[in-house]
Amino acid sequence: MNNQIFSLQPFPSTKSLPNLKITGNISRNANQLAIDYNLGGDLKEIAISSPSNAPSRKYKLWEDTCFEFFLGIKNSQRYWEFNLSPAGHWNVYRFDGYRQGMQEETAFEKLPFSVQNQADSLALALDVDLDKIISANQEIEIGITTVIKYKDGEVTYWALTHRGVEADFHRRDSFIVKL
Repeated sequence: MNNQIFSLQPFPSTKSLPNLKITGNISRNANQLAIDYNLGGDLKEIAISSPSNAPSRKYKLWEDTCFEFFLGIKNSQRYWEFNLSPAGHWNVYRFDGYRQGMQEETAFEKLPFSVQNQADSLALALDVDLDKIISANQEIEIGITTVIKYKDGEVTYWALTHRGVEADFHRRDSFIVKL
């Protein structure tokens, strides 16, 4: 079992950011991937969707506060984007190459994850079986990201690393976790 702790950095911005921290850990045991995000700090200014009674697959979750990760197979152009909303909504997209051939990944019919929302922290935990999309012996490379939307409409982009002049979660050189 391979377990790694992470801490996300905001894309450099001229706006002063509230005191936020996004940390967590990710592990892979055979083909079971577990990821935990912890958003801590002054959450009063952040737009966080209330839990839904009927979480479902939804489009454009990245337009609001959304926890994400990008999973690629080592030495392959193909990758997947996982979107997890604090409301419980989710989606998974498959790409053939950098921002190419985006389609909904139908191998997943649901993505069960838990959300704990407190005054000064939000925790999200996902445990997913990757057998539906890759084999257990394939090495994977992961980019861990989060979109934070403020109540005033401002959006900030958080990632393990920012390698470009613009915030771009799809850049393969930012998939720096190897599992």
